[in-house]
Parts: sequence; C-alpha cells; structure tokens
Amino acid sequence: MDSMRKSDSEEQVSSASSSSSDWKERFLFPTLLAGVAGGGAGLVSKHRKVHGLANICATYATNFAIVTACYCGAREFVRASRTGKPDDLLNSAIGGFGSGAILGRLQGGQLGAVRYSVMFAVVGTTVDYATIRVKPALRSYYDSLVNKKDDWLKLPEWSPIQVLDEEALAAKRAREEELYRSVHNLKKES
Repeated sequence: MDSMRKSDSEEQVSSASSSSSDWKERFLFPTLLAGVAGGGAGLVSKHRKVHGLANICATYATNFAIVTACYCGAREFVRASRTGKPDDLLNSAIGGFGSGAILGRLQGGQLGAVRYSVMFAVVGTTVDYATIRVKPALRSYYDSLVNKKDDWLKLPEWSPIQVLDEEALAAKRAREEELYRSVHNLKKES
C-alpha cells in the first residue's frame, strides 16, 4: 500500500515537473515571438509618422505580447483543468474563446466580447494546428543542420579551396618538402 502511495506521489511530482518544465515552450516563447512580430508590424504601420516610430513599435509590441500572453495563459489553464495533453486543439479553442471574451469585453463591450472570443478561438486554434504540423519538419531541419559535422559546408569543385583526403594531403606535404629542400640548396650555393 505504501509503495502505491509513493508511486502516486512520484507520478504527481513528475507530471508537475513536466508541466513546469515546458512552460517556456508553451508560454514564454510565443509571447516573446509575438512581441517581436508586433514591433515589426509597428515598423510598417501607417501611424508611425504621427506617433513616432519608436513609440508605435513599442505600443504594437506590447499589445501583441499582452494578447498572446492572455491566450497562452488561458490555454494552459484549460489544459490543466481538463488534464489534457499540450497538443489538444480543444484546449486552444476554449482558451481562445475565454481570453477573447475577456479582452473583447474590456475593449468593446458585450458585442466586442462575442467578436473577439470567436476571433481568438479561430485564430489561436489555427496557429496551434499549424505549429503542431510544422514543428516536426523544423525540428528535423534543425537537427540536420546541427548534427552534420563534416558536411555542413560543401565547396564547389571549381573552388581554389579544396578539402584534401589523406592521400592528397601526403602528396602535398611531399611536394612542400621537396620545394623546401630545393630552396635551401639554392641558398647554400649562393
């Protein structure tokens, strides 16, 4: 009986640690990425001439980051409440609906709450679905770049810089030694 209690407590600790260890991937990185995207959107905004480039970029970056943080927080709250998996799209839809309703109510009243909740649910679920589909391809591309030790840079055949194999390297050393001896023989004769 005690072993069963220990295994249950160990399982709870491991699930708590796994949920706390992935918070960067599910909450922090999307928020930071949205802040950068918001700053980029501010760079091309039509309001940059009126309010100033730095001010409008900071405003857009802050707003994008706040909206993304609210969405990601609501999605993680729903995931923890439902004890679902991180890749469950229903968590995204419910979290988007909830965060959109709260932010929409603050921004535009009851009608804004309805519009924002639908918009956040659709956009958030779409982005999460696209992320789930693209992540394995990006991971394999990253691994192919990182794990290649010798093949990461291939020079064309016509390049004057060539990577020599052992046999070619030995022939080059022999030519260099012969040239070195001939140069020293010339100096001795002079």
